[in-house]
Amino acid sequence: MSIEFGKSLSVRETPIPGLVVLDLPVHGDARGWFKENWQREKMTAAGIELPDFGPVQNNISFNDAVGTTRGIHAEPWDKYVSVATGRIFGAWVDLREGDSFGAVFTTELDPSTAIFVPRGVGNSYQTLEPDTAYTYLVNDHWSPDATYTFLNLADETAAIAWPIPLDEVEISAKDIQHPRLVDVVPMPPQKILVTGANGQLGLALRAEFGDHPWIEYASRTELDLTSPELDTARRWRDYGTIINAAAYTKVDVAETPEGRTEAWAANVTAVAALARIATANGITLVHVSSDYVFDGTKDGAYSTDDVVSPLGVYGQTKAAGDALVSAVPRHYILRTSWVIGEGNNFVRTMASLAERGIDPRVVDDQVGRLTFTVDIAAAIRALLDTRAPAGVYNVTGQGEPTTWFDIARRVFELTGHDPARVSGVSTDEYFAGAQGPVAPRPLNSVLDARATEAAGVPLGDAGVRLREYLERP
Repeated sequence: MSIEFGKSLSVRETPIPGLVVLDLPVHGDARGWFKENWQREKMTAAGIELPDFGPVQNNISFNDAVGTTRGIHAEPWDKYVSVATGRIFGAWVDLREGDSFGAVFTTELDPSTAIFVPRGVGNSYQTLEPDTAYTYLVNDHWSPDATYTFLNLADETAAIAWPIPLDEVEISAKDIQHPRLVDVVPMPPQKILVTGANGQLGLALRAEFGDHPWIEYASRTELDLTSPELDTARRWRDYGTIINAAAYTKVDVAETPEGRTEAWAANVTAVAALARIATANGITLVHVSSDYVFDGTKDGAYSTDDVVSPLGVYGQTKAAGDALVSAVPRHYILRTSWVIGEGNNFVRTMASLAERGIDPRVVDDQVGRLTFTVDIAAAIRALLDTRAPAGVYNVTGQGEPTTWFDIARRVFELTGHDPARVSGVSTDEYFAGAQGPVAPRPLNSVLDARATEAAGVPLGDAGVRLREYLERP
C-alpha cells in the first residue's frame, strides 16, 4: 500500500458546498506509520471549522475484497470519512435542496486523506485494495423518524466514472433499487424555529423568512419554553437554528412579585432550556437582548464589550439570559433598543393622541434610537446567511440619537399635527405619583453599532424608517 508521508494539515474545497477534503500528516518508519486522524486542537488552530461539528459515533466498515461498492446514501447528519487501511474511490453527490443539487465530486482516499461530508450530501465508495477499513465519525444517531435520501449508483445524470464497472462488482439489492436523480426527493434544509412568533418581532420574522416547510413559527401556546418536557418536544437534531423572539417585556410589572416570577421564567428559565438544547444538538441560537442590560450612566454609546449593569428586574433577567446564551458554541446575541413593530407601541400611541386632540407630556431626558423590527429581522437573516462569527451584535436604527420627546414631536409633525402640542418632562417628574411600582430606566440607551455594520449587517436609518412606518396604511 502506498501512503503519502509528510503532508501538512490542510483543507481543499470541492465543487459541492461544505464538502472539503483534508490532507493529514502521516509519519512512518520501519515499524509502520502513525497519524492523528482527528485532532481538534490542531484543526482549530489551522482555521478548519470541522472540529466543532460534534461527533457522537465512530463507525468502521471493513471490506475484504477489491471492488466492494456501497452507497449512494445521504443522511440528515454530517460525516467525517477517512481510511484506516487500504484505499478507496469515493463519490459524493449533492442531494440537498438548492442550486447545487446533483453536483458530483470524486476522489481517492488513502490514510493520508479524509473528507468532511455535510448533511444531505450522498456518500458512496468503491474499494481499490483488499482489506480496506473505511471509518467515519457522525454527529447524530440513526433514527426511524429522520429523513434519508438515496441515489442509484448507476445514475446517468451523475455519470460517476467507477474504476471497476458496476456490473462486475457486488452491490446490495437496496442500492440497485435506489431512484435516479430525476426521481430523488431532495434533502430539505435543517429547520429554523422562531419562538414568540406572534409578537412584534415574530411578525417581522415571518415577513423576512416567509413560509417554507423547514421554517416553524411557534407561539407560547404552541411551544411552552418553560415546560419540563421541552427537551423531547421536538426532534431537535432536525433543527439548525432557533431564533428566540419570545420575551417578557413588561418592565414595570416586572417589579411586582408576580411579574418578577414571570420575567425570570420567560427571560431566564426558558432561555436556559434553549441554550441547553442548542448546545446538545449543535443548533445556532439567536437571542434578542436589550439596552436595559446597562444602567445608562455611560458618557457615550455602549459597545458590545461594555460590562452589563442592569438597574431593574427586567434588565437583570435580560442580562442573565445573555450570559446563558453566550455559553452556546454557535450563538448570536442582538442587543437593541426602543423597538417598534406591528402592534401597540410608542409611535402608534403618539399618532393616536395627535389624532384625538390630546397633548401629551413626554420624557425628554432619555436618549437613544428607535429600532424597527423589520431591521432586526433583516439583521438576523444577514448573520445567519453569512455565518458571521458568533457573539454580541448591537442592532439599532441609525442616525443621530434623540429623545422620546423629540420622537413624539416628529410623529405629530409627520401626521400633520402641530409638534408644539408635545411638552417635555423629566423621567422623575413623569412618574411622580404613579400608581404601582415603576422600573428604573437607563437614561442613555445609545448602542454603538459600527462593528455590526462593519460585519456587513444592514441597519436602517431610524428617521427614514419612522416616516415609512407612519405612511403605511
